[in-house]
Amino acid sequence: MTILDPQAAGTEKLAEFIGVARGDAPADLVLRGGKVVNVLSGEVQETSVAIHRGRIAGLGDYEGRETQELEGLFLSPGFIDAHCHIESSMTPPAEYARAVVPRGTTTVVADPHEIANVLGLEGIRFLLESSRHCPLDVFLMAPSCVPASHLETAGAKLEAEDLSPLLRDGRILGLGEMMNYPGVVAGDPGVLAKLELAAGSASANAVRVDGHAPGLTGRALCAYAAAGVQSDHECVTAEEAREKLRLGMHIMIREGSTARNLEALLPVVRPENAGRFSLVTDDVDPVDLSSKGHLDHVLNEAIRLGLDPLVALQMVTVNSARYFGLADRGAIAPGFRADLAVFDDLRRIRVRKVFKDGSLVASEGRMAFYGDHVPSGRVRNTVSLRWDRLEDLSVAASGRTLRVIGVEPGQIVTRSLLMEARVEDGLAVADVKRDILKMAVAERHGRTGQVGIGFVHGFGLKGGALASSVAHDSHNVVVAGVEDDDLRAGFRAVEEMQGGLAVIRDGRAVAQLPLPIAGLMSESPIEAVTRELRGLHAAAGELGCDLPSPFMALSFLALAVIPELKLTDLGLVDVTK
Repeated sequence: MTILDPQAAGTEKLAEFIGVARGDAPADLVLRGGKVVNVLSGEVQETSVAIHRGRIAGLGDYEGRETQELEGLFLSPGFIDAHCHIESSMTPPAEYARAVVPRGTTTVVADPHEIANVLGLEGIRFLLESSRHCPLDVFLMAPSCVPASHLETAGAKLEAEDLSPLLRDGRILGLGEMMNYPGVVAGDPGVLAKLELAAGSASANAVRVDGHAPGLTGRALCAYAAAGVQSDHECVTAEEAREKLRLGMHIMIREGSTARNLEALLPVVRPENAGRFSLVTDDVDPVDLSSKGHLDHVLNEAIRLGLDPLVALQMVTVNSARYFGLADRGAIAPGFRADLAVFDDLRRIRVRKVFKDGSLVASEGRMAFYGDHVPSGRVRNTVSLRWDRLEDLSVAASGRTLRVIGVEPGQIVTRSLLMEARVEDGLAVADVKRDILKMAVAERHGRTGQVGIGFVHGFGLKGGALASSVAHDSHNVVVAGVEDDDLRAGFRAVEEMQGGLAVIRDGRAVAQLPLPIAGLMSESPIEAVTRELRGLHAAAGELGCDLPSPFMALSFLALAVIPELKLTDLGLVDVTK
């Protein structure tokens, strides 16, 4: 463990810190009268905490230059989100911090493959730069799959040699989720080169390889783990999690806006294996961040479902820190960073105060300190559509049946459905009575102009269309609706905003949210983004859609590495094959 930051190091300052720990000199701050959640010993202690130079100096009776009384409140380590995508908040890091830090989150490990699929290394550099001075520690993983697969057109391509400089950055902890699990199992040379790069990286931090292998089992899963993949956040059944756990993987249990796996996976967690689990958010939209929360919401859901509160807190603190080798955080003990969350009830966590490196950064849900906003000019103007390819969105009926994407509420997996086609003048068309909508994905990076067309079941629209430039992972423009004219109006609205979300009715946008940063993030305060997204949800509801997060659900319909059936700019993809 590093007791002091390098810039604060030196024998004199180290001696001073040790002197404070011995009680020879007053600490900068002493928090008295609290109940310390000790995630190392698995107990709650009524004791004071001494903080000096942003670190924990000691637990017990200390004098401080400043003293704060906690009056019986609980004090835990700040929460660590071991797997998230900042882009899903639709805001850059400074605004994202404003949403999550007051909820108790002080560290996140983000996979930037969303913005990387649009802008490559330039997008990753933007996230690194714009998160540098936030009251939130943002670590990144080097994205392993840009593009996610060869079955779509991305805005960039990153090979092993492109990732090598990233793995020498101390804020990059390893290789991000390896979605191309078929490539790993088949021994694809390009994929293996990235795994070898992570294994042989000169950076002491860059040793983790996160996984992404939904449904993988048996010998194929053994091959995946043998290649060096160390975690998975895609489990949807207890048996899947149990098999991956047995093979040495760290299991990240996800509870986000669309994928909610807590209830299915918590039965696998037992006292003897709990250290091998983390609770993560993956993708949370701004409405859920505002109304439900971040890791505090995941904690409360886990506790409501019967998980011991101390075990739950270990799964958002010390477990995640240990997995990533972040030895300076995740616990309240001498030498650890003074990243702390204060709350009043262990069984219903409502965060009252948050300390970052010993400084109060949030109180009663409001930030006391704001990060710097970084100019986003170089990551704008990323939507370029080929309108000659969008003039004709018709689908010739080749038989009596259609292959249809079936939306699974609460999941990002879909079903592959075979449904009777509604045919007019020899063309397959949407059928609102049976909830079959037309869907199109248009390449938007100015490369091919390719358009994939298909059908989807599960949105419930009775008219109009939904359109978005957030379409995992290549983030081409995705539209779903009833009439071709409304689909085209959706494409037009997104291009005019240079990225964003829109609800179309009668050929015009009735609600929209501009996302000019890479077509993924807004430049507005998160409160405004939340307000506009709620308006979009309401407008979608007026068209008949009853999905709680319709644009999040829409965004995953283009993700060709999640079973069963997806649509990209290249066409329908049977992921199972």
